Amino acid sequence: MARRLALTLTLCTALLGTAAALRDAADRAIDATHLPPLVSATSPEVRARDGSLLRAYTVADGRWRLPVALPDVDPLYLTILMAWEDRRFRDHAGVDARALLRAATQAALNGGIVSGGSTLSMQTARLLEETGTGRWSGKLRQMRVALALERRLTKDEILGLYLLHAPFGGNLEGIRAATLAYFGKEPRRLTPAEAALLVALPQSPEARRPDRDPAAAKAARDRILTRMETLGILSPEAAEAARRDPVPTRRRAFPALAPHLADRALAEAPDSPRHDLTVDADLQARLETLARITLRGKPPRLSAAILVADHRTGEILASVGSGGYETGRRQGFVDMTAALRSPGSTLKPLVYAMAFDAGLAHPESLIDDRPVAFGSYRPQNFDGAFRGEIRVAEALRQSLNIPVVLLTDALGPENLLAALRRAGTAPEIPGGRAGLALALGGVGLTLEDLVTLYAGLAQGGTARPLHHRLTEGTAPGARIVSRAAAWQVAHVLSDLTPPPGAPRNRLAWKTGTSYGHRDAWAVGFDGRHAIGVWIGRADGTPVPGAFGADTAAPVLFEAFQRLKPRLDPLPPPPPETLLIGASQLPEPLKRVRPRGSVFLTGPEAPVLAFPPDGATLAAPGDAIPARVNEGRPPFTWLANGRPVLTGTRRREVLLPDLGRGFIDLTVIDSGGRAARAAIRIE
Repeated sequence: MARRLALTLTLCTALLGTAAALRDAADRAIDATHLPPLVSATSPEVRARDGSLLRAYTVADGRWRLPVALPDVDPLYLTILMAWEDRRFRDHAGVDARALLRAATQAALNGGIVSGGSTLSMQTARLLEETGTGRWSGKLRQMRVALALERRLTKDEILGLYLLHAPFGGNLEGIRAATLAYFGKEPRRLTPAEAALLVALPQSPEARRPDRDPAAAKAARDRILTRMETLGILSPEAAEAARRDPVPTRRRAFPALAPHLADRALAEAPDSPRHDLTVDADLQARLETLARITLRGKPPRLSAAILVADHRTGEILASVGSGGYETGRRQGFVDMTAALRSPGSTLKPLVYAMAFDAGLAHPESLIDDRPVAFGSYRPQNFDGAFRGEIRVAEALRQSLNIPVVLLTDALGPENLLAALRRAGTAPEIPGGRAGLALALGGVGLTLEDLVTLYAGLAQGGTARPLHHRLTEGTAPGARIVSRAAAWQVAHVLSDLTPPPGAPRNRLAWKTGTSYGHRDAWAVGFDGRHAIGVWIGRADGTPVPGAFGADTAAPVLFEAFQRLKPRLDPLPPPPPETLLIGASQLPEPLKRVRPRGSVFLTGPEAPVLAFPPDGATLAAPGDAIPARVNEGRPPFTWLANGRPVLTGTRRREVLLPDLGRGFIDLTVIDSGGRAARAAIRIE
């Protein structure tokens, strides 16, 4: 008896030793397990100032995998997920022996797998390694990795990995990609029906895709809802109401607000996973809609851009780069807020403000508007007419060319260029040297440059650099012009008559049309915001009949109305502002006295200013813009010897459709003198 007892004790000791050895070996094997990478690439995100998603990008393999934090997921979804997939998730060490025993028993009795015994930790291991499901060899590997994960990560960290990698059909990976694609919202607030569907999809993501087989998706969802009712997680009423909810039958597009600015932000910091912008998402959406409406029914190659900034902070609140982010004839993928174009007459307010500062003029001064020459350069007003002596304020309101060129000559074009740079813009000068045509748009600027300039004028003449990143911020820049000069210009511009149908709201605004009708501009500001509008063709070809006042100005006023219900008032005049009438002006300020120019006494032979000889125009089916300088009206226009327009006194005209091919264009003035150009129309 004693001998048998001793033998039994020896055997037990050996078994215990063997078990301990096996346990130690298993521990060593688990500790030595090589884990798959726990950090995966996630979709870069661009967010608005309130944190809402403006735009996201797929990862390198084309999947949508958006980062997610556990507190940002609806607790009901997490409760249903664990109740359905892994009720003892918080208690086991990565493998649930009871669940595995149940699965093995069912498989033995039914001759195949009926239910899985995988825990959420095992499923996470499978997702990280991208291995298949169902085979016991795969499950053994998943068990080992799951046990290793449990030793190195917390439960919440494992759950976070599952939420990031769970498949939801197609290229959707992770809970955020799924809720955005199927419900158009973040996973923070989900209905019971939505939560149950999201639990069902990863089990068979392709077969149950609601956009492909809504019936299969609904059946899987309803099974989960019924189980949650049985477990008491959902009340019978809530479960029944959820079963009546329809499943989504299509995938929604991911948010794509401010796509051009989002692209720019990503290009600036391609390794950053998140970009927080100053953009107001609601305003951005309203102005993107405005841009699309503006182009509705317009020629197919026309585009539009709108930029809104808070000139007190320099924050860009909305940036619409085109009427639609797309390829095609409109070339909507081109960001026209950042494209270099001729600004037309929009620089004239800066010239007048500089002239006020230099003591060359006052808004009440008189200035000549009559034919003038600066060597071989002979500027013309847009309408070809001359008004004689005119008040400086009225010359600015009417956007006359000759007075502003006289002032630019007196100031020096290089000083004007320096002021543009002090304002925070980046002007590009054709040929590298500034000339008098700079004041009339002979420079390359972007829409963002123009809004920057006007933001500086709105800020009392102090440069206000713009920025689009929420964390950046910019301090006021250099002084462009004095406070008094900036106020005087704003006061003059706020007296302009608004476009038909627009409110007379004291908005300080200015329009511009570039040479050849390539660009139509409108820029304006009130006491808080500055907005710029550009309309034209992305390829830079002419837009016959496009004028800033007719085309862009109505959009400017509509943009302000979509920004806020009423304008912020412009500031009062600074104490140093000279507020007197013309009769009280000091003698030197009563009249602007030009230097270096020669006033002409009569017209010379006509000069065909546009289109130039040898030009190729891409305007089939449209009227062709043309301009004649010098000569005496009325004018007759001929195409290949055939009269197309007669008896016109305007120097800028639209010629009727001339057809395609090579055209010999001729203009004849009243004295019989002619100018010619050979052009080609594609």
